[in-house]
Amino acid sequence: MKVKLAALAALAAFASSAYAQSSVTLYGVVDSGLLYQSTSGPVLVPSAAAAAKFKSPGSVFALKDGGIYSSGWGIKGTEDIGGGYKVNFKLQGSFQSTSGALQLSDTPGVSAIFNQYSTIGLSGPFGSFDAGRQIVPMIWAMQDTDVRGAQYFGSILTAWIGMNQAAGWVPTSTNAPIGALYDSNALVYHSPNFHGVTAELEYAPGGVAGQIQGGTRESAVLRYAYNGLHLAAVYYNGHDTNPFAPTATGTPVTPATGNDNNRFYYLGARYQLQGFEASVSYSLGKNPSNSNKANLDLVSGGLGYAFSPQFSISSGIYYLHSKSEQVPGHSTEVSLGADYKISKQTTLYAEVGHVDNRGIMNQMIVYGQFVAPDANTTAAMVGVRHNF
Repeated sequence: MKVKLAALAALAAFASSAYAQSSVTLYGVVDSGLLYQSTSGPVLVPSAAAAAKFKSPGSVFALKDGGIYSSGWGIKGTEDIGGGYKVNFKLQGSFQSTSGALQLSDTPGVSAIFNQYSTIGLSGPFGSFDAGRQIVPMIWAMQDTDVRGAQYFGSILTAWIGMNQAAGWVPTSTNAPIGALYDSNALVYHSPNFHGVTAELEYAPGGVAGQIQGGTRESAVLRYAYNGLHLAAVYYNGHDTNPFAPTATGTPVTPATGNDNNRFYYLGARYQLQGFEASVSYSLGKNPSNSNKANLDLVSGGLGYAFSPQFSISSGIYYLHSKSEQVPGHSTEVSLGADYKISKQTTLYAEVGHVDNRGIMNQMIVYGQFVAPDANTTAAMVGVRHNF
């Protein structure tokens, strides 16, 4: 009997010790504000001629989700398995704070509860490895080298989305024709920091029967950070950009071809000195299989100043240009924002932006709020963001 009791006590102690080495965290953010925008526009502009004929139905005044970033929530956890190694998981999704609706997935018109992250991975002295749907490394590199921080209002993110709109992206899906914000089925390796240098490698198999390159993605990111200087280089390549919508028999409506039709390059730099910071970047997005469909470049610059740990301002300018005669146009966007942290978890913000779109361009000022093509648009937004 004593032996049995001792064994049970040892087992309980072991279970308690194992449980103590694991942790699970529930977290999230709600971001909402009032938006005024002087024009409104279509989701897709099919041609320069259509852009020239389009007339805005008028200005927009609305309660808008995501002035800084989208609202969302998630669950993440880690288990220490010893020797410096950990098993990690992350489930995270975005939602509309104004309606409670879930945001979109890669499948057109279909929402998903965990549309941003659904990963499991391992970390240790070698770095980390994550498998599943996730925000791709190129986006974090762009955020790190943009004074506006790739925010949802007037930043390198909205300019990159403008590049995708010019390439024919219909935003009923998160799957973009140039680069990517999220990739499903992705395998991503993050290296350790070596004297300020980090590397990230991604490969996402397409899972298409009989087509080894059908629907695949691969990317590489190299970053450097030291003493206020941040540098980033990005290469992203994709095959069969558009997601395949299966029929009732499981046959894709648009069969995979394995063609290289999504390529994105990015070089960016940001420098911080005391309260000042500045950034510059150059991006090139193209469809290697059909350069007449998408061949665009993007140049950006930004300036910012932190008056205190609580109050800062940031500004950016983003020039987008099409190098294709079949898709003519150019766009210049400027933005200015002010953030005030009233606590560690709550930030008040005010932002204003202006975009001059010409030709087929309809670059947005704020993510998810479409503007008139071939026209000038001004927008302003005030809001609050709370983390929990």
